[in-house]
Amino acid sequence: MSALVSPPGPAAPSRVGPRGAAALDVVLVVLFAAIGRASHAEENPILGALGTAWPFLVGAAAGWGLVRWRSGGWPLRVGSGIPVWAGALVIGMTLRVLSGDGTAPSFVLVAGLVLAVFLLGWRALAQRIGRRRSPRQAGGHSG
Repeated sequence: MSALVSPPGPAAPSRVGPRGAAALDVVLVVLFAAIGRASHAEENPILGALGTAWPFLVGAAAGWGLVRWRSGGWPLRVGSGIPVWAGALVIGMTLRVLSGDGTAPSFVLVAGLVLAVFLLGWRALAQRIGRRRSPRQAGGHSG
C-alpha cells in the first residue's frame, strides 16, 4: 500500500493544502450524493444528500487517515488519493449495507466511477497545474 502513498515533503505541486483538499473532498462527496438523489427525483435535497453522503464521507476520512498513518503525508496527489477514493467506495458501500441501504451493482459501478472522477480528478488537475508552473511562479527563489 505504501506505493500508493505520497512521501513526506512538499504538500503538493499546487497551492492546495490539507485543509483545502479535505474540504474539497467533502464538497465533492456531498455533490456526488446530491446529483444521485436529483437523478432519482428524491425529496429533501440538502438533508437527503447529507444522509446519502455520510457513509462515503466516513470512507474518505478513513482513506485520509490511512495515508496519514502510513506516510505521515497528506493525500494531495493522485497516487495518495487512491486510498481516499477506495475508502469512500468500499467503506461507503459497506456502511450502506449495514444501514439497510441499497448497493445494486449498477450503483456500485456508477459510484466508483463518479467518485474516481471527483476525488482523483481534482488531484490530477492540481498536479498538472503545479507541473506547468515554473519554480519562480511556485514561490521559489529567482536568481
